[in-house]
Amino acid sequence: MAQDEPWPTRHFQGGSSFLGRSCYPVGVAPTLSTLTLADSVVTLSPLAPEHAEALWRTCSAVRETYSLTSVPASELAMRQYIDVALADRARGVAVPFVTRDTRTNRVVGSTRFMSIERWPWPGGKASEVRPERVDAVEIGATWLAPEAQRTGINTHAKLLMLTHAFEVLDVLRVTLKTDARNARSRRAIERLGARLDGVLRAHMPGFDGAVRDTVFYSIVKAEWPSVREGLLVMASR
Repeated sequence: MAQDEPWPTRHFQGGSSFLGRSCYPVGVAPTLSTLTLADSVVTLSPLAPEHAEALWRTCSAVRETYSLTSVPASELAMRQYIDVALADRARGVAVPFVTRDTRTNRVVGSTRFMSIERWPWPGGKASEVRPERVDAVEIGATWLAPEAQRTGINTHAKLLMLTHAFEVLDVLRVTLKTDARNARSRRAIERLGARLDGVLRAHMPGFDGAVRDTVFYSIVKAEWPSVREGLLVMASR
């Protein structure tokens, strides 16, 4: 998918009233560089180089929760992190966001759609089987400022992203994964309603320099209605 190719907008039926303003209006074709998702609690807008300073400020003071998470450790590293994310967006394999608290407009972290998959359907009839398709996607590279953790921001952000994935992109699976040692991240993923797929041992270098096992979770299309209901309850608290 080229950088400015529109994403599919079909299947969106509207959201619950707590979502506030529409995050992807019917009839509007957001692109990789313009997609914004928002509700009354969180706004996910396109990541850009000018966010580097604010992102660095939000994660520079207290870093105890980042030992197993990829959060840049300097402003220069943050700028390089953003450059890589934008290069992935230009290649059509990721959609990175800056995360803001809608109520204060303060930058509180980042997240993204990544590992965007379009499967080679048998017989070369992908356009007939799933026109304008994105077959699967991962939600990852998520981190929040310490003061935004254990608040409703992550729940609202995941609800927005999962709704977009299943109801606009019409994906068949959303993947979430984390370092097997990251108990906090695993609890957060399980709390969303994702199911454990398994553990890939010695998968990759951990962000602390160790060789990490990676825990894979997923939500599939058939599970989305019940997961959505659970998230709506959590988000309304």
